[in-house]
Amino acid sequence: MRHILTSACLLLLVSCGGGGRDVPPADPGVLFAPNFRDADPVDFPTPRPSSFPVHGIDAARFQNTVDWNVARANGVNFAFLKATEGGDLLDPKFKDHWRGAGRAGVWRGAYHFYYFCTPPEVQARWFISNVPRVSGSLPPVLDMEWNPFSPTCATVRPPAAEVRRQMRVWLRIVEAHYGQRPILYTTPDFYRENGLGRFRGYDFWLRSTAEHLRDSYPGQGWRFWQYSATGLIPGVSGEVDLNAFNGSREDWNDWVIRRAR
Repeated sequence: MRHILTSACLLLLVSCGGGGRDVPPADPGVLFAPNFRDADPVDFPTPRPSSFPVHGIDAARFQNTVDWNVARANGVNFAFLKATEGGDLLDPKFKDHWRGAGRAGVWRGAYHFYYFCTPPEVQARWFISNVPRVSGSLPPVLDMEWNPFSPTCATVRPPAAEVRRQMRVWLRIVEAHYGQRPILYTTPDFYRENGLGRFRGYDFWLRSTAEHLRDSYPGQGWRFWQYSATGLIPGVSGEVDLNAFNGSREDWNDWVIRRAR
């Protein structure tokens, strides 16, 4: 069933002091204030991540155990879940995370980690074959960064124009299938080296865990900020990436209504 949101329901922000919260899953229109800690916090200049009211996580196989009800009650209002890599790798926790987040009322989206040794058409079809087209989902995400760990793709680094061409192929196919313009995730080095600022009309999800975004990506607008890789949240085993949405609760409401399908 598609999430039907109104401004009134999304303006409710639940906040509880003290330790971890353990309550039944809420309607997805109810936002929970973040009850997050950080194993290695950074003292960012203003505006700090804590100044943004809507927070979430991204999760993959490294988050082996997630109690999504508890995580949601402690401020995980949205989650981007790793689905696929290249043309033949499916994250082994994707299906569990996808189901668990959905049942807990967490806004969820899936992301694809791009490989430069596999054609973009193959990678787009692989993502589509593994990520359901479900009402109420956040837009799909294209994760663009260099991959130093792959035994086959680590040294494949096309020139910037070719990187952007391949991205556009993947983006076009995936947008046509899901009816949503994908979000672009990237890192400072990859963004700079490949001229990703040339992509107009896309929401950016930017990683910057040591510097403020205005220093890492001068002049670039953004929708999500991945500000920590060492987050600690009740309900999530081990450390997890923390993310903030750029805007107020009302802005989140408007964005979800426009961008979720």
